[in-house]
Amino acid sequence: MRISTYNIEWFDSLFDEDGMPLLDGAWSRRRNVTRGQQLEAIAKIMTAMDADAIMVIEAPDSSRRRDGVAALENFAERFGLRTRKALLGFENSTQQEIALLFDPDALTAIHDPKGDETGKKGSADAPRFDGVFRRDLDTDATPELISFSKPPLEVALQTKAGAALRLIGVHIKSKAPHGAHGKVAVMRKAIENRRKQMAQCIWLRQRIKAHLAAAESVMVLGDFNDGPGLDEYEKLFGRSSVEIVLGEDGQDCLFDPHAQMALSRKMGAKPASSRFYIKREKRYLSVLLDYIMVSADLRARGPAWRIWHPFDDPECYEIPELRDALLTASDHFPVTIDLDL
Repeated sequence: MRISTYNIEWFDSLFDEDGMPLLDGAWSRRRNVTRGQQLEAIAKIMTAMDADAIMVIEAPDSSRRRDGVAALENFAERFGLRTRKALLGFENSTQQEIALLFDPDALTAIHDPKGDETGKKGSADAPRFDGVFRRDLDTDATPELISFSKPPLEVALQTKAGAALRLIGVHIKSKAPHGAHGKVAVMRKAIENRRKQMAQCIWLRQRIKAHLAAAESVMVLGDFNDGPGLDEYEKLFGRSSVEIVLGEDGQDCLFDPHAQMALSRKMGAKPASSRFYIKREKRYLSVLLDYIMVSADLRARGPAWRIWHPFDDPECYEIPELRDALLTASDHFPVTIDLDL
């Protein structure tokens, strides 16, 4: 079975209010790419990946006016994808949902959130992801109230062979220091936002530990917007969000080979799953942001991970049509895992 995570930039802007794909020549939100070109590129990549399930990060918006599930299923029907059923968790207000596209002939999947619902006071014990997490983030002994702008998607997945698996799709993102003026204020706001991001990952880790304690197979996949050595605040906090979610106590740890490579190398080449253009420097920056982390029992099955990077993966590079599609579709590249389920 192949499972993927794929952050698709500005996917929502490629659909009309009825959730129909906008296959036209108007500009998309990506630089010098039309909506039709981006949609066709995404479809080519999904066809080439041939995954049984795709965790779509930045999936089309779902709200009173828009239906993200309908948009994804219309897209799959238009391009004849076998991942033709869509699953959405808790809606959010960012127009960037977390959704699962899957092949109903290969598996079943339901949104299965865990944890208790909370009021405004929150809970310190792994509440439901659309609730409020209470945790002291500084030294004032007063707990702060933490919430997800994009609540993780919890999926109970079962293969046709009967294997059960817990998927948690995530899009962890530290907010920019909006509203702060001056170097000191910007730094203070950035540190505050980073603390909140770390608290979200501690919350996520609590949920993971509960699943592992119940001897459940767990896979955490998505975009963390963070990683070993990614920014200057890691020295201040002593660890990255990725390390928190993987586990730091030597027991009940998740595993991702790309994260392990990044953690073990202070210098030299590191894997990358995204590519951003730095306008002021007139160059591209490649970084590792997308992960598929698995529990020990899944790792024991000998899975194979792959980042579909158009320049780092030889097969992607050697197929011009696929290479161009990967550069056209998004500023992130898919990550896949193949394992026997």
